[in-house]
Amino acid sequence: MQFQLTEEQVMIQKAARDFAQNACLPGVIERDEHQQFPREQVIQLGELGFLGMMTSPVYGGAGMDTISYILAMEEISKVDASTSVCMSVNNSLVCWGLEKYGTEEQKQNYLVPLARGRKDGALYIGAFLLSEPEAGSDATSQHTMAEDKGDHYIINGTKNWITNGANASVYLVMAQTDPAKGSKGIDVFIVERKTKGITVGPKENKLGIRGSDTHSILFEDVKVPKENRIGPHGFGFKFAMQTLEGGRIGIAAQALGIAAGAYERALAYAKQRKAFGKEIAQHQAIQFKLADMATRIEAARLLCMRAAWEKDHGRDYAVSSSMAKVFASETAMWVTTEAVQIHGGYGYVKEFHVERLMRDAKITQIYEGTSEVQRIVIGRGILR
Repeated sequence: MQFQLTEEQVMIQKAARDFAQNACLPGVIERDEHQQFPREQVIQLGELGFLGMMTSPVYGGAGMDTISYILAMEEISKVDASTSVCMSVNNSLVCWGLEKYGTEEQKQNYLVPLARGRKDGALYIGAFLLSEPEAGSDATSQHTMAEDKGDHYIINGTKNWITNGANASVYLVMAQTDPAKGSKGIDVFIVERKTKGITVGPKENKLGIRGSDTHSILFEDVKVPKENRIGPHGFGFKFAMQTLEGGRIGIAAQALGIAAGAYERALAYAKQRKAFGKEIAQHQAIQFKLADMATRIEAARLLCMRAAWEKDHGRDYAVSSSMAKVFASETAMWVTTEAVQIHGGYGYVKEFHVERLMRDAKITQIYEGTSEVQRIVIGRGILR
């Protein structure tokens, strides 16, 4: 068992940390306040190779391992979870699925620019369209329909909670093509956002990750070429579930980063804030909080590393990714709440960042599979 990072992994970690401090930290409070999409930061992610970290260099990616990916996700999430979720979706839910299951033509047309994060000099990222008004945790209840018209499909329906919804150039859309077959009648399609009939709804006014671009997407008689279907007929639900298994590692790393960012701020504050004649870090009540925070964060980090290692080594990582996500997300919620408490009244104001991190933490318990769904996956895995 190896706990030492490779030289390359350390370099990636440092590059991500430098990017977070130099590119993400300035203006992060204002972007959160005004729900501003971090366009410049996402463009720079592409320039660093962080939008296609695990994609093969053959298709424009950096060809890195999953451990490198979660190291970068953690560092960026310490500072700006709105930026890191854009990175997570593009890497885990879009590029990975296209590389794993797409045709060569699909990879050349879409994966290459997605992994690079640009096309014709403009930002080029993707979005993953699974959730619907009546299909959240129950992803089998797809009401978006794709009607087979011979050489093309016509898609009608509504998708909810879509990260990168307004700024993505490409959507991966799950839609029902044969309702009689249930989940086995779901297909997945590559749909260009500029296609006629697509309407992007208003940006959601969210509790946290407010810079993240979250919208409903409406499809009205949207024509999609037959060659834009990924995999065989009925493959859509399996595609979604297998893609989300890897996506959970990215969100676990995001939650880990949010927790670590709050802990680092709480530790620094406790060392300089004085009460009763000494730094509050010298009071046992605060020391115990910091000790518990550090311990839970380290446990979450090890779970993330294990899931990433299993994925890189071709093992079944469904249970380990769910364990990492449920534990890291609950750790993030607990640690950020304690960080606010350590800061006292200052923790409740925006300039000290921890209130934002607390708000950002909550969504990690919900998206890409709620904590309840993760426990179902874990339970089934340990009982099979």
